[in-house]
Amino acid sequence: MRALLALALVASPIAAQQSPRLETKDGRHALIVDGKPFLMLGAQANNSSNYPAALPKVWPVVEAMHANTLEIPIAWEQVEPVEGQFEFGFVDTLLAEARAHDRRLVLLWFGTWKNTGASYAPEWVKRDGKRFPRMRTADGSAHYALSPHGTETLAADRRAFVALMTHLAKHDAQNTVIMVQVENEAGSYRLARDHAADKLFRGPVPAELVRALKVNPGTWEVVFGKRAEQFFQTWHLARYVDAIAAAGKAAKPLPMYVNAALGSAFTDEGGEVGPSGGPNWNVIPVWKAAAPHIDLLAPDIYNRKAPDVAAFLDKYARPDNALMVPEIGNAADYARFFWPALGKGAIGFAPFGMDATGFFNYPLGAKSFDGGVIEAFAAPYKLFAPMASDWARVARDHPIWGTAKDMPQQSVVMGRWKIAAEYGQWQMGEADWGTWLKTEKHPDADRPVGGIVAAQIAPDTFLIAGANVRARISLAAPAKGEAGEILSAEEGSFVAGKWVAARRWNGDQTDYGFNFTGEPVMLRVTMGSYR
Repeated sequence: MRALLALALVASPIAAQQSPRLETKDGRHALIVDGKPFLMLGAQANNSSNYPAALPKVWPVVEAMHANTLEIPIAWEQVEPVEGQFEFGFVDTLLAEARAHDRRLVLLWFGTWKNTGASYAPEWVKRDGKRFPRMRTADGSAHYALSPHGTETLAADRRAFVALMTHLAKHDAQNTVIMVQVENEAGSYRLARDHAADKLFRGPVPAELVRALKVNPGTWEVVFGKRAEQFFQTWHLARYVDAIAAAGKAAKPLPMYVNAALGSAFTDEGGEVGPSGGPNWNVIPVWKAAAPHIDLLAPDIYNRKAPDVAAFLDKYARPDNALMVPEIGNAADYARFFWPALGKGAIGFAPFGMDATGFFNYPLGAKSFDGGVIEAFAAPYKLFAPMASDWARVARDHPIWGTAKDMPQQSVVMGRWKIAAEYGQWQMGEADWGTWLKTEKHPDADRPVGGIVAAQIAPDTFLIAGANVRARISLAAPAKGEAGEILSAEEGSFVAGKWVAARRWNGDQTDYGFNFTGEPVMLRVTMGSYR
């Protein structure tokens, strides 16, 4: 291991590449790594897998998934167990092993907040409630969460984070680390705001936020009504996180994001949108105003209901916010949501808990890796891994769309063509064949599997990929006597940035739509019409 570390920490042959960054074009986004668009096919390790002894149980799962990126925590308590004394042994081991396995890294900074709690803060922070205050309830009692108004807490967290980013600047010139998450699911449950800051709450809304939201000046309650406490908490928590991110970027300018614990996908009327202060969908504009050094806000999805997932993807895929799904449940039924995430332009996707340490977060995720769990994510990853940069470029430059089984929208119009998805059908024949020919029910008919993504790369030409789905392309509004036809359908991939066809689909393979099995492929389809 010492030899491995020594070799990997020496300047790489690809040495000092330009820093990864986010790029936006016509409201579409791309993560740029090594100067090219990059699609993050991610796997997030379990929380306690952030030690050298656990890594041998992480990499085999990452490789089996065909993931190109590992998301893994770096804990404040881990790097600063004694105040002012920093330890980066795990970081160095992680960098070396990631390079040896040819994988990129996204580091998850577990600092002041992890799932809203202080569990990853060092003991010397937890023990000193006066210097590092907890939030206070209306009666003055201590709440479990650290306060976003704790100036010394912020200073200490920021100092540790800067030490981490400075270490990366010195030891990761080749940018094995491509992105950093600042804190984890920040916010607070069971208390909307810190009552130790009552005087501040009774004061005016900051002018910066008034201008950003284009609201009239006033106090928090006058301006935001029943959402005042959440918006107040959000502003101050986001400012806290932004101060940490800004200082870290000054040491090494990597893209940085925050992740949201989610509540209701459809309404904030009851306040059930997640922890107060977190980057929940109803306060995205507040975060954008308060935290300009945070590049994107990302949803952690542990909701198996397809309409809810569709709503979350819609809310976080915005012209001013690149979509990334940094955590999603690792049960097999979540895998189908990879397709609509791509269809919304996601720059990255990662199921949580992807290692062999033996921990499973059921009922949020899988009970075990039995029953094809790893394979469910590995199948689409295997297809996209060789052409991840090509797809990221296509998604940045062209209209895209995707869906999964049980989602509300199963068709889309792109130009003069309509693309529709159907599920639970055999590769040959139509659903009504059962009226004259004995047909067995398809095994996928009642299973939560299947999805599709499409990109329109020319007016009549599409890239289509999917699994456990039938895709049909037809004229959206044919003229009188006009009919559409398939001019060509090529199965293939991108090689060195160019499309390379492996074979053409025709005859039985196209007479009943484009039928994708559990082993996904990509098609380049060119349509035409005649009268």
